[in-house]
Amino acid sequence: MNKQPVILVTGGARRVGAAIVRRLHAAGCAVAIHYRSSADEAEALAQELNATRTNSAHTFAGALENDDTPTALVDSVLTHFGRLDGLVNNASAFYPTPIGETTAAHWDDLFAANARAPFFLAQAATPALRAAHGAIVNIVDIYAERPLAGHVVYSMAKAALVMLTQALAKDLAPDVRVNAVAPGAILWPASGKPEEAAEALIAKTPLARKGEPDDVAEAVRWLLLDAHYTTGQVIRVDGGRALNI
Repeated sequence: MNKQPVILVTGGARRVGAAIVRRLHAAGCAVAIHYRSSADEAEALAQELNATRTNSAHTFAGALENDDTPTALVDSVLTHFGRLDGLVNNASAFYPTPIGETTAAHWDDLFAANARAPFFLAQAATPALRAAHGAIVNIVDIYAERPLAGHVVYSMAKAALVMLTQALAKDLAPDVRVNAVAPGAILWPASGKPEEAAEALIAKTPLARKGEPDDVAEAVRWLLLDAHYTTGQVIRVDGGRALNI
């Protein structure tokens, strides 16, 4: 059995997910890097980390919206590493759903990625996490509390993930701690963000800058490894942005 704490990070191949993976690995964890379609990025990241510490990173593919994927993913991680100490529900879907243009497929997709998959992953991981006295961190959003205009379904789905965080913190106590991180402006969408809109958002952020993926990664590391008396909490990593929504 692996002697390092083993953490499963969904959506761990790119962007914030990759920063979380790197930070946890630097803290001495073995990392299970889940990806859906970013195979090249996931394999490159695992090779990078294994070059510094042998057999400390491995990739796992899966479409989390499929009914059997969460259990199969957890089983694969346990087969490979022999243990599971933490789960980071980072994989997400984000796009606008304007009133009058939103379909049932949009609803199902956004809730599947942002609420349904995290629940079933947590359920599948619970026996191993109880045995390890481990922890779960869900990546939510400041817009779970105050919705983002034009993103009704996304905001609702992330609000559901906040409630899941609190419900699991009760149901899995005292064996498993469950918390969430709510990022603000960390990375613009891959499609970019108009300069004027970006500047307006930063102007409403008290710390007057965009955050970095490492800001989120450090909060996740703390909650997983050091926050021994913290559960059911949502930690905002937003430069104070939520104060001005």
